[in-house]
Amino acid sequence: MDTKIPEKLHVDAFEMRFADIADVDLSQLQALSMSVGWPHRSQDWQHLRDVGRGFVALDEIGRVSGSTMWFPHGETFATFGMLITAPRLQTNGTAKWLVKRMLAECHHERFRLNATRAARRMCAALGFTPQQTVFQCQGEVVSVPQVGPLKRGLQLRRLERGDLDAIVALDEPAFGTSRYRHLLRLFESSVCYGLYDGHRLMAYSMRRRFGRGYVVGPVVAYYEEDAIAVIQPHVVAHIGSFLRLDTHFDTGPFANFVQQSGMSIFDTVTTMVSCEAAAYGSPSNGSPIVFALASQSFG
Repeated sequence: MDTKIPEKLHVDAFEMRFADIADVDLSQLQALSMSVGWPHRSQDWQHLRDVGRGFVALDEIGRVSGSTMWFPHGETFATFGMLITAPRLQTNGTAKWLVKRMLAECHHERFRLNATRAARRMCAALGFTPQQTVFQCQGEVVSVPQVGPLKRGLQLRRLERGDLDAIVALDEPAFGTSRYRHLLRLFESSVCYGLYDGHRLMAYSMRRRFGRGYVVGPVVAYYEEDAIAVIQPHVVAHIGSFLRLDTHFDTGPFANFVQQSGMSIFDTVTTMVSCEAAAYGSPSNGSPIVFALASQSFG
Protein backbone atom coordinates (compact mmCIF):
# COMPACT_ATOMS: atom_id res chain seq x y z
CA MET A 1 0.00 0.00 0.00
CA ASP A 2 1.24 3.49 -0.88
CA THR A 3 1.86 5.20 2.48
CA LYS A 4 2.38 8.68 1.03
CA ILE A 5 -0.88 10.20 2.14
CA PRO A 6 -1.46 13.85 1.19
CA GLU A 7 -1.70 16.19 4.17
CA LYS A 8 -4.60 18.04 2.54
CA LEU A 9 -7.61 16.92 0.55
CA HIS A 10 -9.64 19.11 -1.80
CA VAL A 11 -13.34 18.32 -1.44
CA ASP A 12 -15.59 20.31 -3.75
CA ALA A 13 -14.99 23.89 -2.61
CA PHE A 14 -13.34 22.79 0.66
CA GLU A 15 -9.77 21.97 1.56
CA MET A 16 -9.52 19.42 4.39
CA ARG A 17 -6.47 18.95 6.62
CA PHE A 18 -5.46 16.43 9.29
CA ALA A 19 -5.31 17.17 13.01
CA ASP A 20 -4.59 14.97 16.03
CA ILE A 21 -7.85 13.92 17.66
CA ALA A 22 -6.32 14.64 21.08
CA ASP A 23 -6.16 18.35 20.22
CA VAL A 24 -9.85 18.77 19.39
CA ASP A 25 -12.50 19.98 21.82
CA LEU A 26 -14.75 17.18 23.04
CA SER A 27 -17.79 19.27 22.12
CA GLN A 28 -16.73 19.19 18.46
CA LEU A 29 -16.29 15.42 18.52
CA GLN A 30 -19.67 14.95 20.14
CA ALA A 31 -21.27 17.18 17.52
CA LEU A 32 -19.69 15.07 14.78
CA SER A 33 -21.03 11.79 16.19
CA MET A 34 -24.46 13.35 16.76
CA SER A 35 -24.55 14.41 13.10
CA VAL A 36 -24.66 10.72 12.07
CA GLY A 37 -26.96 9.61 14.88
CA TRP A 38 -24.34 8.03 17.15
CA PRO A 39 -25.09 8.40 20.88
CA HIS A 40 -21.60 9.14 22.22
CA ARG A 41 -21.42 11.65 25.07
CA SER A 42 -18.33 13.79 25.64
CA GLN A 43 -17.36 11.37 28.45
CA ASP A 44 -17.51 8.47 25.97
CA TRP A 45 -15.23 10.34 23.59
CA GLN A 46 -12.80 11.02 26.43
CA HIS A 47 -12.69 7.31 27.26
CA LEU A 48 -11.84 6.61 23.62
CA ARG A 49 -9.04 9.17 23.65
CA ASP A 50 -7.67 7.77 26.91
CA VAL A 51 -6.92 4.40 25.33
CA GLY A 52 -6.58 5.19 21.62
CA ARG A 53 -5.13 7.49 19.03
CA GLY A 54 -6.60 9.07 15.94
CA PHE A 55 -7.07 11.86 13.46
CA VAL A 56 -9.79 14.27 12.49
CA ALA A 57 -10.41 16.06 9.22
CA LEU A 58 -10.77 19.83 9.64
CA ASP A 59 -12.19 22.17 7.04
CA GLU A 60 -10.80 25.63 6.30
CA ILE A 61 -12.60 27.25 9.24
CA GLY A 62 -11.66 24.55 11.75
CA ARG A 63 -14.86 22.51 11.78
CA VAL A 64 -14.44 18.78 12.47
CA SER A 65 -15.79 16.98 9.42
CA GLY A 66 -14.44 13.47 9.95
CA SER A 67 -12.66 11.19 12.40
CA THR A 68 -10.95 7.84 12.72
CA MET A 69 -9.20 6.10 15.63
CA TRP A 70 -7.16 3.02 16.42
CA PHE A 71 -6.74 1.19 19.71
CA PRO A 72 -3.49 -0.74 20.21
CA HIS A 73 -3.55 -4.04 22.07
CA GLY A 74 0.11 -4.86 22.54
CA GLU A 75 2.76 -4.38 19.88
CA THR A 76 1.23 -6.23 16.93
CA PHE A 77 -2.57 -5.94 17.15
CA ALA A 78 -5.01 -3.04 16.95
CA THR A 79 -8.72 -2.42 16.53
CA PHE A 80 -10.11 0.46 14.47
CA GLY A 81 -13.19 2.53 15.09
CA MET A 82 -14.93 5.90 15.20
CA LEU A 83 -14.76 6.28 11.43
CA ILE A 84 -17.19 9.14 10.92
CA THR A 85 -17.65 11.66 8.14
CA ALA A 86 -20.13 14.49 8.26
CA PRO A 87 -23.21 13.76 6.11
CA ARG A 88 -22.25 16.38 3.51
CA LEU A 89 -18.90 14.62 2.91
CA GLN A 90 -19.83 10.93 2.91
CA THR A 91 -19.39 10.29 -0.81
CA ASN A 92 -16.26 12.26 -1.64
CA GLY A 93 -13.32 10.20 -0.36
CA THR A 94 -12.82 11.78 3.07
CA ALA A 95 -13.28 8.48 4.91
CA LYS A 96 -10.78 6.63 2.72
CA TRP A 97 -8.30 9.49 3.08
CA LEU A 98 -8.58 9.27 6.88
CA VAL A 99 -8.25 5.48 6.99
CA LYS A 100 -5.19 5.48 4.72
CA ARG A 101 -3.51 8.02 7.00
CA MET A 102 -4.36 5.88 10.01
CA LEU A 103 -2.95 2.74 8.39
CA ALA A 104 0.25 4.64 7.56
CA GLU A 105 0.62 5.69 11.22
CA CYS A 106 -0.51 2.48 12.92
CA HIS A 107 2.42 0.09 12.51
CA HIS A 108 0.72 -3.13 13.61
CA GLU A 109 0.59 -6.52 11.90
CA ARG A 110 -3.03 -7.47 12.69
CA PHE A 111 -6.13 -5.29 12.52
CA ARG A 112 -9.81 -5.77 13.33
CA LEU A 113 -12.70 -3.38 12.83
CA ASN A 114 -16.49 -3.29 12.84
CA ALA A 115 -17.69 -1.71 9.62
CA THR A 116 -21.02 -0.02 9.05
CA ARG A 117 -22.86 -0.72 5.82
CA ALA A 118 -21.53 2.53 4.39
CA ALA A 119 -17.91 1.63 5.21
CA ARG A 120 -17.94 -2.07 4.32
CA ARG A 121 -17.08 -1.72 0.63
CA MET A 122 -14.28 0.76 1.32
CA CYS A 123 -12.78 -1.52 3.99
CA ALA A 124 -12.94 -4.47 1.61
CA ALA A 125 -11.08 -2.43 -1.01
CA LEU A 126 -8.35 -1.79 1.58
CA GLY A 127 -7.86 -5.52 2.12
CA PHE A 128 -10.17 -6.31 5.04
CA THR A 129 -12.33 -9.44 4.87
CA PRO A 130 -15.68 -9.98 6.63
CA GLN A 131 -15.74 -12.37 9.58
CA GLN A 132 -18.98 -12.04 11.55
CA THR A 133 -22.09 -9.91 11.92
CA VAL A 134 -22.47 -7.81 15.07
CA PHE A 135 -26.04 -7.36 16.30
CA GLN A 136 -26.58 -4.10 18.18
CA CYS A 137 -29.28 -4.97 20.71
CA GLN A 138 -30.83 -2.18 22.73
CA GLY A 139 -34.00 -0.92 24.34
CA GLU A 140 -35.86 -0.50 27.58
CA VAL A 141 -35.55 -3.55 29.80
CA VAL A 142 -39.11 -4.82 30.26
CA SER A 143 -38.51 -8.12 32.08
CA VAL A 144 -35.90 -10.55 33.34
CA PRO A 145 -36.33 -13.86 31.50
CA GLN A 146 -36.38 -16.85 33.81
CA VAL A 147 -33.22 -18.95 33.97
CA GLY A 148 -32.38 -22.12 35.81
CA PRO A 149 -30.27 -22.31 38.98
CA LEU A 150 -26.49 -22.27 38.78
CA LYS A 151 -24.76 -25.61 38.48
CA ARG A 152 -23.50 -27.02 41.72
CA GLY A 153 -20.15 -25.55 42.75
CA LEU A 154 -20.50 -22.32 40.74
CA GLN A 155 -20.48 -18.95 42.49
CA LEU A 156 -21.70 -15.67 40.97
CA ARG A 157 -20.38 -12.49 42.61
CA ARG A 158 -19.32 -8.89 42.05
CA LEU A 159 -15.73 -8.68 40.87
CA GLU A 160 -13.07 -6.62 42.62
CA ARG A 161 -9.69 -5.22 41.60
CA GLY A 162 -8.00 -8.42 42.75
CA ASP A 163 -9.93 -10.35 40.08
CA LEU A 164 -8.42 -8.41 37.19
CA ASP A 165 -5.65 -10.91 36.43
CA ALA A 166 -8.23 -13.68 36.18
CA ILE A 167 -10.35 -11.50 33.87
CA VAL A 168 -7.38 -10.84 31.58
CA ALA A 169 -6.43 -14.53 31.48
CA LEU A 170 -9.98 -15.57 30.54
CA ASP A 171 -10.33 -12.77 28.00
CA GLU A 172 -7.08 -13.23 26.04
CA PRO A 173 -7.88 -16.45 24.11
CA ALA A 174 -11.41 -15.21 23.38
CA PHE A 175 -10.44 -11.73 22.17
CA GLY A 176 -7.35 -12.98 20.34
CA THR A 177 -4.69 -11.06 22.27
CA SER A 178 -4.10 -9.56 25.70
CA ARG A 179 -5.83 -6.23 26.28
CA TYR A 180 -4.86 -5.59 29.89
CA ARG A 181 -4.74 -1.81 29.59
CA HIS A 182 -8.19 -1.60 28.07
CA LEU A 183 -9.74 -4.02 30.54
CA LEU A 184 -8.24 -2.07 33.43
CA ARG A 185 -9.74 1.17 32.11
CA LEU A 186 -13.11 -0.50 31.56
CA PHE A 187 -13.02 -2.13 34.99
CA GLU A 188 -12.48 1.23 36.67
CA SER A 189 -15.70 2.62 35.19
CA SER A 190 -17.85 -0.52 35.28
CA VAL A 191 -19.91 -2.76 37.50
CA CYS A 192 -18.50 -6.25 36.97
CA TYR A 193 -19.74 -9.77 37.71
CA GLY A 194 -17.90 -13.07 37.51
CA LEU A 195 -18.80 -16.73 37.68
CA TYR A 196 -16.28 -18.86 39.54
CA ASP A 197 -15.87 -22.61 39.71
CA GLY A 198 -13.70 -22.82 42.78
CA HIS A 199 -10.73 -20.61 41.99
CA ARG A 200 -11.29 -20.70 38.22
CA LEU A 201 -13.10 -17.80 36.54
CA MET A 202 -15.56 -19.24 34.02
CA ALA A 203 -17.28 -16.04 32.85
CA TYR A 204 -17.25 -12.29 33.40
CA SER A 205 -19.30 -9.25 32.40
CA MET A 206 -18.98 -5.47 32.67
CA ARG A 207 -21.59 -2.69 32.59
CA ARG A 208 -20.83 1.03 32.26
CA ARG A 209 -22.51 4.32 31.47
CA PHE A 210 -22.63 4.97 27.74
CA GLY A 211 -24.71 6.96 25.30
CA ARG A 212 -28.44 6.92 26.06
CA GLY A 213 -28.07 4.73 29.14
CA TYR A 214 -25.79 1.83 29.95
CA VAL A 215 -23.98 -0.79 27.87
CA VAL A 216 -23.20 -4.37 28.90
CA GLY A 217 -19.83 -5.53 27.58
CA PRO A 218 -17.46 -7.08 27.32
CA VAL A 219 -18.91 -10.46 28.24
CA VAL A 220 -16.70 -13.54 27.96
CA ALA A 221 -17.63 -17.11 28.90
CA TYR A 222 -17.12 -20.72 27.88
CA TYR A 223 -20.83 -21.54 27.68
CA GLU A 224 -24.04 -19.70 26.86
CA GLU A 225 -25.65 -20.47 30.23
CA ASP A 226 -22.62 -18.97 32.00
CA ALA A 227 -22.79 -15.85 29.82
CA ILE A 228 -26.47 -15.52 30.71
CA ALA A 229 -25.66 -15.90 34.41
CA VAL A 230 -23.21 -12.97 34.40
CA ILE A 231 -25.46 -10.59 32.45
CA GLN A 232 -28.61 -11.33 34.43
CA PRO A 233 -27.64 -9.00 37.34
CA HIS A 234 -27.21 -6.13 34.88
CA VAL A 235 -30.63 -6.74 33.38
CA VAL A 236 -32.16 -6.88 36.87
CA ALA A 237 -30.50 -3.56 37.76
CA HIS A 238 -31.98 -1.80 34.72
CA ILE A 239 -35.61 -2.85 34.56
CA GLY A 240 -37.47 0.11 33.10
CA SER A 241 -34.36 1.82 31.74
CA PHE A 242 -32.28 1.77 28.56
CA LEU A 243 -29.66 -0.94 28.11
CA ARG A 244 -27.49 -1.94 25.14
CA LEU A 245 -25.45 -5.04 24.28
CA ASP A 246 -23.49 -5.73 21.06
CA THR A 247 -23.11 -9.42 20.22
CA HIS A 248 -22.28 -11.83 17.41
CA PHE A 249 -25.22 -14.02 18.51
CA ASP A 250 -28.73 -13.58 17.08
CA THR A 251 -30.07 -17.05 17.87
CA GLY A 252 -29.69 -19.48 20.74
CA PRO A 253 -30.18 -19.18 24.52
CA PHE A 254 -27.96 -16.12 25.01
CA ALA A 255 -29.56 -14.14 22.17
CA ASN A 256 -33.02 -15.18 23.32
CA PHE A 257 -32.32 -13.96 26.86
CA VAL A 258 -31.07 -10.60 25.59
CA GLN A 259 -33.97 -10.02 23.21
CA GLN A 260 -36.68 -11.26 25.57
CA SER A 261 -35.46 -8.76 28.17
CA GLY A 262 -36.34 -5.91 25.80
CA MET A 263 -33.03 -5.38 24.00
CA SER A 264 -34.15 -5.99 20.42
CA ILE A 265 -31.86 -5.86 17.37
CA PHE A 266 -31.54 -2.21 16.39
CA ASP A 267 -28.76 -2.34 13.78
CA THR A 268 -25.91 -4.48 12.49
CA VAL A 269 -22.27 -3.95 11.57
CA THR A 270 -19.71 -6.37 10.17
CA THR A 271 -16.55 -7.52 11.93
CA MET A 272 -13.72 -7.40 9.38
CA VAL A 273 -10.08 -8.46 9.74
CA SER A 274 -6.82 -7.81 7.94
CA CYS A 275 -5.78 -11.48 8.22
CA GLU A 276 -6.97 -14.71 9.80
CA ALA A 277 -4.65 -14.13 12.77
CA ALA A 278 -6.72 -11.05 13.65
CA ALA A 279 -9.92 -13.04 14.09
CA TYR A 280 -11.62 -13.72 17.40
CA GLY A 281 -10.70 -16.93 19.20
CA SER A 282 -12.55 -20.02 18.01
CA PRO A 283 -14.82 -21.92 20.42
CA SER A 284 -14.07 -25.12 18.50
CA ASN A 285 -10.84 -25.62 20.44
CA GLY A 286 -12.50 -25.28 23.84
CA SER A 287 -11.55 -21.62 24.28
CA PRO A 288 -13.82 -19.04 25.91
CA ILE A 289 -15.99 -16.89 23.63
CA VAL A 290 -16.68 -13.16 23.39
CA PHE A 291 -20.46 -13.03 23.89
CA ALA A 292 -20.65 -9.23 23.99
CA LEU A 293 -18.26 -6.59 22.70
CA ALA A 294 -16.85 -3.85 24.89
CA SER A 295 -17.90 -1.51 22.08
CA GLN A 296 -17.96 -1.51 18.31
CA SER A 297 -14.66 0.42 18.36
CA PHE A 298 -12.84 -1.76 20.93
CA GLY A 299 -14.27 -5.10 19.85
